[in-house]
Amino acid sequence: MTKVALYARYSSDNQRDASIEDQLRLCRLHAERQGWTITDSYTDRTMSGASLLRPGIQELIQDATRGMFAIVLAEAMDRLSRDQEDIAGLFKRMGFAGVKIVTLAESEVSALHVGLKGTMNALFLKELRDKTHRGLRGRVELGKSGGGNAYGYDVVRQPAADGPATHDALQQEETRPRAAELIRSLVSRIVLTPAADGLRDRPARRSRRHPHRRRDPNGRAANDQQPALLRGGLFG
Repeated sequence: MTKVALYARYSSDNQRDASIEDQLRLCRLHAERQGWTITDSYTDRTMSGASLLRPGIQELIQDATRGMFAIVLAEAMDRLSRDQEDIAGLFKRMGFAGVKIVTLAESEVSALHVGLKGTMNALFLKELRDKTHRGLRGRVELGKSGGGNAYGYDVVRQPAADGPATHDALQQEETRPRAAELIRSLVSRIVLTPAADGLRDRPARRSRRHPHRRRDPNGRAANDQQPALLRGGLFG
């Protein structure tokens, strides 16, 4: 009986965690109709398909090389990877291990799928990246943060004056009491050493000739680069 491994992934915090279960449920139904035996399920939650540096997909690759299954089943190719180079490398690795890639959207994945869909997925990533940068730039130009919340701040949900909350109102921040207490505690522990206190209270004496040049015990400047053989003290 053919052994199959299931893989599911979703990348955005805006997606439901149930998306994983939905993908696996559809894959299980397909495997049952084909008479395949499911050996294991591999998942990556809230992780981008732009990279293969994901624990779930890495474990799947390792088990494939050990011969633990003959087919990898996923909802679509973009669940495995959206990167053109990575999907081609994954296809090659699976082929070397004697493992087929099957998806509900593309059926059995071939080199033609890798070339065409791989390019389409790569273009989707580029378009998404451009739109994300455009949105971040717009926030920065409005004087808002282009990243996540700074430590000690949180988003406060406040309704707008004319009714429902607006996007701008949702971005207002306030200091968290516990974080503020921690910061004040850390600042209060900063204590100057006695030596630093002494230098602060009493000005240090400096040389009149070159007040900003350090000198050694013999009176020479510490940064004096004169060759030793040219110094008179070495000649007898």
